[in-house]
Amino acid sequence: MPKEVMKSQVDKTVERYSLLFTLPSSTNKVLLIHLLVNGVGGVTTFHLLNRLTASHFTGLFFGLAFLLITLCTDLVVQKSLLKNDPIFNLRRIFFLSLVSSILWFTIIVQGAIISRLIGSTNFWLKFYLLGFSFVLILRLIAFVTISSANRRGQILSALLQPIMCCLPLFFMNEIVGYRLDLATLLFVSFTIPFSIILISVFVALVNRVGTRILGIETLTLLRAFVFNWTEDLYHPLEQILERLGHEQNVKTSILTFSGKKGFKGIMVVPSIHPGPFKNVGSSVLPNKIQMSLEDRFHCITVVPHGLCGHNLDLTSQLQNQKVIDGVLNSMEFSTFSSEATPFKRAEKNGANASCQIFGKCALITLTIAPQTMEDLPLQLSTTIILEAKKRGLSSAIIIDAHNSINGSLNADNYDDSIKVAAVMAIDKALGHQRLPFEVGMAKIIPEDFGVKEGLGPGGISVIVGKVGNQKSAYITIDGNNMVSGLRERILVTLKGIDIEDGEILTTDTHMVTSIVLTKRGYHPIGEAIDQEKLISYIKEATLTALRNLEPVKSSWKSMSITRVKIIGEKQLSNIFIVIDEAIKLSKRLAISLLSVVGIILILLLFFV
Repeated sequence: MPKEVMKSQVDKTVERYSLLFTLPSSTNKVLLIHLLVNGVGGVTTFHLLNRLTASHFTGLFFGLAFLLITLCTDLVVQKSLLKNDPIFNLRRIFFLSLVSSILWFTIIVQGAIISRLIGSTNFWLKFYLLGFSFVLILRLIAFVTISSANRRGQILSALLQPIMCCLPLFFMNEIVGYRLDLATLLFVSFTIPFSIILISVFVALVNRVGTRILGIETLTLLRAFVFNWTEDLYHPLEQILERLGHEQNVKTSILTFSGKKGFKGIMVVPSIHPGPFKNVGSSVLPNKIQMSLEDRFHCITVVPHGLCGHNLDLTSQLQNQKVIDGVLNSMEFSTFSSEATPFKRAEKNGANASCQIFGKCALITLTIAPQTMEDLPLQLSTTIILEAKKRGLSSAIIIDAHNSINGSLNADNYDDSIKVAAVMAIDKALGHQRLPFEVGMAKIIPEDFGVKEGLGPGGISVIVGKVGNQKSAYITIDGNNMVSGLRERILVTLKGIDIEDGEILTTDTHMVTSIVLTKRGYHPIGEAIDQEKLISYIKEATLTALRNLEPVKSSWKSMSITRVKIIGEKQLSNIFIVIDEAIKLSKRLAISLLSVVGIILILLLFFV
């Protein structure tokens, strides 16, 4: 699948994913709105009925009684039937009941208007019961599709509030002017099983989409997404991904710099995509690698983005740990070099590559900034490494700078130009003498912005290298891409502090995705962060790195970590297809089934 198509599918899913449960942030706000809806709804209803025995006070009493019953039943549901449900806490149950009240009072008021026009209170009660039916269906859909309770708990949770909210009618018969009869009770008795059967059919049809494509029921997948979005629970979704994934060997490259006291700095470049989103799978891998190595070796570690796409997302934290263990177990080196070439850059048709050779290992960065860029394919890395080996090098570590985004993905094929630029950069570096070199390291974790603004917990890390008279810098920012133009601003600032050249890298961490309600589901670096502040932090870290320059030796290694489970392009695409098809089917079913149901209920209520 072309990378731009995969990226589009991911963005579409994240956009829908990020719209789940967008509701008022506090229980008090929900309750206040609920009070207004019930109070205004009750007063409006009885004002329209305009009976001699009715008053605004009666309407207010009715609305408050409706509210009190609702809140009491919600408390009972949450404390008993759904006490272990991770999604339906009290605030969300209150919110569902608020939506139910809005729907119900909308129908009640319409009935009151008709009753006023035709002079018959019967119509008001019929609309009241019609509202009961639609609210019951709404609540059944919500609890059956999202709640993790058993089916009995889901159905009882949906039933309790609508049934109990019919109680005020028994105490207000004389005021309303209509006494509940056998036909009304029969209608309610019919509506309940009818609604349950209807929702069972709806659920079965929606579940068939996931079963047909993935072998997993659609609603099981949906609940796992919702658990992660609302409560940061990654286990349910990762269990599904583990089931769908397949084992594959994954490549990771390591470049280290050692001074008098041991490791001064470590660069790890995994050919593993840090996705798919939030805290699921390898989304957190760059930070976990960084933390593990820094804790073990007490030196700054950077984890820029390797060449790979969403097809190389890991399925779970278990697979992350396999990678971390593989890296930690590989931190013994037999090859060292105290020489390096200067930092060299080459450009071809908008593709930009840099190369710096440490011993016999080429460190290469790739970008098409300021054009929009996304994940560069793993195959491109393989091709460039072969070209490096043809030129006598033992290894090449290739970084996707992932440092420019502006609007939609640029679908132009840059792969050939990138390859040519990379080979040109290698040749330029090979044309220079290798000299003893120095390295300085620094790291800053800003306190005034974080994941909501697009900056991951790894913060900003700087490697400054000095070869001869040239000073260059690799700035690694723990984020998912960067707004176009910011890279160039940073490089200009670095030149002002005696840094001749360098590259700005992001980790492509997906810890920042599905955190904010934006179209992308995240902020690239520089979109929500004050760019001047960011540049000042980078400048500060670079100056710190310049102050601790010292002669070092480099060592490097490229290794394969075996039998790591990845989601894979096909299954990841299938997940997106299930979500997309299920949403479309749900809309069609909602329109068709509910239209038929509405007609049946209206005919039954008004003509039987």
